[in-house]
Amino acid sequence: MADDPNRAPKHLGADLVIPVLAVIFTLYYFSTIWNSPWTAQVSAFAIGGVLLFICALYFIKVAGQFKRGEGRFTFTSLINFEDIRTGRVALLVTTIGFCWFIDELGFTLTTFLFLWTSMAILGAFKRLGLVTIVSAVLALGGWAVFILAFDTRFPRGWFEETMKVVMANG
Repeated sequence: MADDPNRAPKHLGADLVIPVLAVIFTLYYFSTIWNSPWTAQVSAFAIGGVLLFICALYFIKVAGQFKRGEGRFTFTSLINFEDIRTGRVALLVTTIGFCWFIDELGFTLTTFLFLWTSMAILGAFKRLGLVTIVSAVLALGGWAVFILAFDTRFPRGWFEETMKVVMANG
């Protein structure tokens, strides 16, 4: 490919943003689980290890592309009109919104809103009834598993507190 004078090198810097952030997050996550039970540590290191391995493979692939002259370390393709048109930027804003509002709204409601908004964006705001049902089922399933069954420390909001009162009073 590098021998083809008509083919411009790819802008690979932008493609490295997510894998680099994944490595940083994984290393941070590893640093937070030292005092956790050994079963949690094993699970975390297994999943994190797979993520780090996949990122390493990707870094090797990109290094090969750089070496062969098929790519350049530029970020010109990081955000463009296509990202706005296809909803990628909206998905980023939705993800940031999820992180911002989860402490106030609680896990279940924020998860529902995140799933609904994300699926609506990805589906071009079609079949909103189905999107609503799927979002509700997944958010309620998350509440049932993580909060009701496992009593995790996920943020509690209006929904969780209401359900706690309802379940306590039969």
